[in-house]
Amino acid sequence: SGPSNSEGAGKVSLLKKVPALKDGDFTLAECTAILLYLSRKYNTPDHWYPSDIQKRAQVDEYLSWHHANIRANAPKTMWIKVLIPLFTGQPLPSEKLQEVMEGLSTSLKQFEERFLQDKAFIIGSEISLADLVAIVELMQPVGVGCDIFEDRPRLMEWRRRVEDAVGKELFFQAHEMILNIKELSNIQIDPQLKEHLAPVLMKMLK
Repeated sequence: SGPSNSEGAGKVSLLKKVPALKDGDFTLAECTAILLYLSRKYNTPDHWYPSDIQKRAQVDEYLSWHHANIRANAPKTMWIKVLIPLFTGQPLPSEKLQEVMEGLSTSLKQFEERFLQDKAFIIGSEISLADLVAIVELMQPVGVGCDIFEDRPRLMEWRRRVEDAVGKELFFQAHEMILNIKELSNIQIDPQLKEHLAPVLMKMLK
């Protein structure tokens, strides 16, 4: 999710952020809250957000940790490698990417040791919302050529299990835009939009 000044997002979410959900008269922002709402509303299979109080607490624990760790680092690779150069017209210094990759590496080590351990999925033998939220973020570096799975066999095996649990076709369909993000480099951006957004984007990395 990120800032959005679109009129549509503003009407749905007071925070003017995407994603935002509108269900009849009910509106909701923040992707984790939306996922939890949808899982309850549509009575999804129990493994996604278990009724067992301790397993559910483990999903909640991961989701709480995720924001300040994986989410704080993984998406920045996409901004550094593709989006900021697209809007500013110049590449960022390589040290910036290196700094982000170091932070991400620390988070991935914690992810493997604290959450994944020797389990098939984050909370045990079945996939949950925790795995779904994690994989979506971790595919972003892959889309810009930073293969974070390459030298991490345990992480790679977990990714394969997530792919199999979701279904490979659906998995790659869901990540199609992220995996082709580099193609954005070829589009032409309105100069006024560039001028407006460049300083905003640069602030994001400070």
